[in-house]
Amino acid sequence: MIENQENIDKNSEPVDISSVKKPVLDKLGRAYATGRRKTSVSRVWIKYGNGKIVVNGKPLDKYFLRKIYSTILQDPLNRTENTDKVDVFSTVSGGGLSGQAGALRHGISRALVNLDPSLRKKLKQLGFLTRDARKVERKKFGKHKARRSPQFSKR
Repeated sequence: MIENQENIDKNSEPVDISSVKKPVLDKLGRAYATGRRKTSVSRVWIKYGNGKIVVNGKPLDKYFLRKIYSTILQDPLNRTENTDKVDVFSTVSGGGLSGQAGALRHGISRALVNLDPSLRKKLKQLGFLTRDARKVERKKFGKHKARRSPQFSKR
């Protein structure tokens, strides 16, 4: 036991806590992250470019026809001033358009942190890195929906 402790002391080096986190990139220079919201799951790849956003092989304005959805997922890019600095390629599945937009926002935020770790503090303060855990409550037996009871009849 004592010999083992001595070996650990000889072989161990002090850990540099002040070291800056490095970007997590693949061979093509892209940062990857997964985002989730309701039942939607998105896979997001981000690389430095000119601001092109592709969702499931379609441009952003062709996939999300309503402006509110594209505004939701572009929020992390706008708040960190990366709108025209990075290209976003993503696939999203499951759920409806609202859940998919939220999943993409979550994925883009996490991928931005992998691309540039200095953005983590700002995105965390804005709440973009927190997974929204709200899901549809299941229907219970004896009820019309999750909580709606049948109409009460006195007689």
